[in-house]
Amino acid sequence: MFAAENGLKGDSRLEAISAAIRVIPHFPKPGIMFQDITTLMLNHKVFKDTVDIFVDRYKDMGISVVAGIEARGFMFGPSIALAIGAKFVPLRKPGKLPGKVISQAYELEYGKDCIEMHIDAVQAGDRAVVIDDLVATGGTLTAAIKLLESMEAEVVECGCVIGLREVKGQNRLNGRPLYILVEPREFQDSC
Repeated sequence: MFAAENGLKGDSRLEAISAAIRVIPHFPKPGIMFQDITTLMLNHKVFKDTVDIFVDRYKDMGISVVAGIEARGFMFGPSIALAIGAKFVPLRKPGKLPGKVISQAYELEYGKDCIEMHIDAVQAGDRAVVIDDLVATGGTLTAAIKLLESMEAEVVECGCVIGLREVKGQNRLNGRPLYILVEPREFQDSC
């Protein structure tokens, strides 16, 4: 569900968030319209508004874990976790965590990948939200859900800054709600 369809219709913060995202055509490969959120973070007000919208949504849901997907989920997840009094759990690419880990492989549109989590990062009964910058196919979010649920955490929702109106992998999320702030921007040539 989009934030605008859930009480934030006409909210100027959503327009500012969308406007702050830079589109890089044909990156990292031809045909991809890369949604660059680094420009969003250059504007402290828009960055704060982005975090605040998620905080407002999750603060009264009894969330004990905010899991952020490497790497851009790390940009929003820790701030959200601090604001709602939850722990932040990084979900990382293989070989990046120093302790004992569990892994979950998943398929991308253009190949395969894997994410890992420390085995002691979550406990049975923890209520988790998964945060990432963008959802397209849902593959990475599905892997995150499986990883957390394998440790008996309850995944309450997945939250993304950017998402396609018709997420191709929505049914892959095993019924977990998906909360999206804005749709991807189109490339605007300024020449």
